[in-house]
Amino acid sequence: MTQPPNQPPQGGFGAPQDQPPAQGGGFGAPQMPPAPGGFGAAPPVPPPPAQPPAAPPQQPQPGYGYPQQPGPYGAPGTPGPYGYPQQPGPYGAAPQPGFGHPQQPPYPGAPATAPGGKKKTVLIIGATVAALLVIGGTVYAVTSGGGKKKPVAQQSDDPKHSATASPSASSGGGDDPENLNAGRKAGEAKVLWYQSAPDAPGAGADAPGMWVTGKTVVKAAYKQVFAYGVGDGKPAWAPISFPQKICAVTPQKSDDDKVVVAYMSGADDKAECNQMQQIDLNTGQKGWSGTVDRQGAFDIQVEISLTISGKTLIAGRAGSAGTAYDVDSGKKLYDKASNGGSCAPSGYAGGDGRLIQASHCAAFEPNEHEEIQELDPATGKVKWTQPVKKGWEVTKVYSLDPLVVYLTNPDKKVWNISTFTKDGKFRSQVKVDAKFAPNCGFLNRNLEGCQGVVADADTLYLPTDSTNSANEIVAISLATGKAEWQVKSPAAEPMYPLKVEGGKLVAYVKPSYDSGGQVVSIPVTGSSHGPAKLLQNPQGTAGIEESFYEPVVDWADGRFFISSGRLSGDGTSKEKLIMAFGN
Repeated sequence: MTQPPNQPPQGGFGAPQDQPPAQGGGFGAPQMPPAPGGFGAAPPVPPPPAQPPAAPPQQPQPGYGYPQQPGPYGAPGTPGPYGYPQQPGPYGAAPQPGFGHPQQPPYPGAPATAPGGKKKTVLIIGATVAALLVIGGTVYAVTSGGGKKKPVAQQSDDPKHSATASPSASSGGGDDPENLNAGRKAGEAKVLWYQSAPDAPGAGADAPGMWVTGKTVVKAAYKQVFAYGVGDGKPAWAPISFPQKICAVTPQKSDDDKVVVAYMSGADDKAECNQMQQIDLNTGQKGWSGTVDRQGAFDIQVEISLTISGKTLIAGRAGSAGTAYDVDSGKKLYDKASNGGSCAPSGYAGGDGRLIQASHCAAFEPNEHEEIQELDPATGKVKWTQPVKKGWEVTKVYSLDPLVVYLTNPDKKVWNISTFTKDGKFRSQVKVDAKFAPNCGFLNRNLEGCQGVVADADTLYLPTDSTNSANEIVAISLATGKAEWQVKSPAAEPMYPLKVEGGKLVAYVKPSYDSGGQVVSIPVTGSSHGPAKLLQNPQGTAGIEESFYEPVVDWADGRFFISSGRLSGDGTSKEKLIMAFGN
């Protein structure tokens, strides 16, 4: 139930008490787990991009084998299957038999870099996509072996980026100059298309998003947005260029294939991420554009998030505000700001017809806490509110439908994964004794964007942590929070869930030095025979496949796609922007 603005949350999934973890060796002994490596942790080349020193790192992920603390009322928890006493999570639900414990992650503020200098990467699963690849603006078929504006909505009058703009004269099919399929072994997939990344500054540049329609595959990189035909990978419309670097995009597209891209207002240290541009993915037509509306002096717009739910776009600013617009017209719909000085939005997650808002309430007061709310995307009206116990933070949304939320308690160094019903009631919390490692991006403070985690109506699929060796995917019941089955990676490299389709879970297995990556499937009921191989990428391009930094990945229509989420800016070699594989 919703709490009065000046009262702490009542009941609820209580926070753990100040009890140190039990000591002892062997499996399940408490220890400080390493920072998660996750999918696509790349080798030292290309070098990690420079990051702003003030940006906090990704929140740590769950770890193995830590005992539970007593519940919020001082009663000891119920023993779990591994002999650990249980505890409720940040909503105060009574502990249930078999509940696995929150783990003790690295100290808050630990760097999000994997051991051995490997770079942290993020897995982003797009929508339906088809084969493509290009080099330096030319498509190759691989056939051989600042100031506040008033309303945001205004039609663009830039003739350079209209729907009638034609691709450059150099764009077209051609031979494979690098002969990437040379030496391809029997049973290995082909490289279908590839494209080199545009030039980027020495410190690197973001290449966020990958959107797919029935006609185009669209990719943002540094200061440009590129589009390619889903069938042949040829440029679908002329690249759209921006005066400053792209700083935020909508991870989702609207139902009528529109996205919104934000770019910086300038290049100096006073620049803000507040310039928005709507784009039609099928035609390249630039729609409305404008500046994010400001809500008071404390509306910090250096970093924003853009979220689409239905016909609504919401531009969120952590800890201060959110502003909603009609995604088609740019008309401002409503503001979400401090609730009578008590609660202020701290993040948004949208999609599947839902809009979730996390808020920070009663800051610097004794009853300081956070809340989770579902909003009506069209009006901003609150559908339900779920208070979070003091000390707990809403860190990530793993799934929207069903709603699965990852929470952390930095002071206690514990975590919780909770699931909710459609009307916001607590459903279950994960009760599995394992350290999980979905991929939430390097220094990504947005609520959404975690990949390598998949949920269907009844089950949550999570990968266990492993930087460079075999891991497992664990299927967890959303009704009970308990593990239903687990399947080990078929190779000596970790695998990560991609999507559920046709009654099977599709997963990606990372490449190694002597083998390309794999796409595999597992029945949603589990398999005693291990994953079935759908695609084996060639060994000859394993090094390229592994070199993508913060890769954006998709599987559709029997093809596997991998693109860079971050450009290295290394001028000594021409890095790839996208590769596509298929049989």
